[in-house]
Amino acid sequence: MKNDIAKIKPEIVWKNFYQLTQIPRPSKKEGKAIEFVKQFGEKLGLETIVDHVGNVIIKKPATKGLENRKGIILQGHVDMVPQKNSDKVHDFEKDPIEAIIDGEWVTANGTTLGADNGIGVAATMAVLESTDIEHGPIEGLFTMDEETGMTGANELKPGVLDGDILINLDSEDEGELYIGCAGGIDATATFNYTYEPAPENFKAFKLSVTGLKGGHSGLDIPLKRGNANKILNRVLINANEHNGLLLHEIDGGSLRNAIPREAFATVAVPVQEVSALKSLAVEIENYYKQIKTDDPGLKITVEDAEMPEQFIDVETFDNLLNAIHFCPNGVYKWLKDMPEVVETSSNLAIVKSENGKIQIASLQRSSVEKSKNEVIHAGLECGILGATYPNWDMISFGPTIRYPHSPDEKVKIETVGKFWDYLVDVLKNAPVK
Repeated sequence: MKNDIAKIKPEIVWKNFYQLTQIPRPSKKEGKAIEFVKQFGEKLGLETIVDHVGNVIIKKPATKGLENRKGIILQGHVDMVPQKNSDKVHDFEKDPIEAIIDGEWVTANGTTLGADNGIGVAATMAVLESTDIEHGPIEGLFTMDEETGMTGANELKPGVLDGDILINLDSEDEGELYIGCAGGIDATATFNYTYEPAPENFKAFKLSVTGLKGGHSGLDIPLKRGNANKILNRVLINANEHNGLLLHEIDGGSLRNAIPREAFATVAVPVQEVSALKSLAVEIENYYKQIKTDDPGLKITVEDAEMPEQFIDVETFDNLLNAIHFCPNGVYKWLKDMPEVVETSSNLAIVKSENGKIQIASLQRSSVEKSKNEVIHAGLECGILGATYPNWDMISFGPTIRYPHSPDEKVKIETVGKFWDYLVDVLKNAPVK
C-alpha cells in the first residue's frame, strides 16, 4: 500500500501524505507529527522553529532572482479528527491510518483519513523540499490542535513570521478560493443525576442508532444529515411516554466538530411493553429513512442486555429528554447575500452519562459577529491568525475532500494534482514587494 499511495502523482505531495498517515496525530496528541515536521525542516538545513505550544515554523529563502517578491506563508494544521466505525479496532494514539485507493479517491479503512489537513501539510512540505520550484521567501506554518480548540492559531505570537501573504491550505473544494470563514463556540450543559433501584418485571435492552454518514459539523451541516443523538432521543421520548421506559446510561457522539453518527442507550421497559418497544424502533427508523434520504444506512436496533441494578432518576431523565429535544441542531440561518452559504448553525455533538453526570455538548458556528459577511461555513485558522498579523493578505484553497471528520472521509486524486499545479503557479507569480 505504501508504494500505491506514495507513487500517485504528484509524488512529491503524496509521499509526504503517506508518511503522515503512518504517524498517529489525533488532536491534542499530535506530538509525534510535530517532531516529524521539525526533523523534516532540520534535515533540509532550513531555519526551523518550534514555539511554546508546538507550532512549527520552517523558513526557506527565495530562489535566485525572486528575492524581491512578497513573502508567502503556507499554513496547515498537523492534527486530525479521530473517528472510526464502531466495529473498527483502531487506536488513534498508536496505530497508523490504513489509506487505500478507491477508484478516483483515496480513503481509509474504517477511520478518518486525515486528508483534512494532511494534504495541505504534505503540499507545504513538498514546496519546502523542492529544488525546481520558483518562489519568493517561503515560510511553512504548521499549527497544532486546530480541530478541537484552534490552540496553535490562538497561541501564535506576533513577530515570529516575516511574510506578507498567508495561504491557508485547509479548504476542501478544488477550484474555489475562500476569503472568509465561520467562528465557533462550544456550549456544554451538565445534569447531575442519582440512581434509583431497578423495579421488578422489567427487561433491559441496548438501543443503538448506527449507520449514519455524520461528517463535518460545518461543511456538511447544510446537507441535513441525521444526528444520532436527536434520533435516539426521539425513540426515548416515545418509549418513555407510551412504554414506561427507564434509562440506565446514554452515550452518543464523540467530537464537538463532527455530526454524531452513532448513539447508544441502555434502557428497560415493563415486560409487557417489549414488543411495543421493538415495533417503535422499526417505525422511527422507517420514518427517518423517508425524510433523511441522504442517510439510507440508518439502523435503529433493540438488543437484549443484562438488567442493571439501578437507573437514572425519573426527574433527571425527563429533563434530559426535553433538553435534547429543544436543543437547536442544524442550519439556523442562511446568509442573505449568499443564500447557498450557511450563516448560523448548531451541532448537538455529544450526550454522555458517567459518574453521576450527564454532559450535553454542542458546537455553534456563525459567519456573523454582528453583521459581517463571510463565505465558508467552517472554521479556518485564518480568522484567528489575522488578528495577530493584521497586515497579512489571506486566502484559502485546497483539493476536493468529502465527508471530513467521518470514516467516509476521502480526497479526490485528480484534484490534488490540480491543487498542486495551482499552488506552484501562485508561488512563481508572487507580487513584488
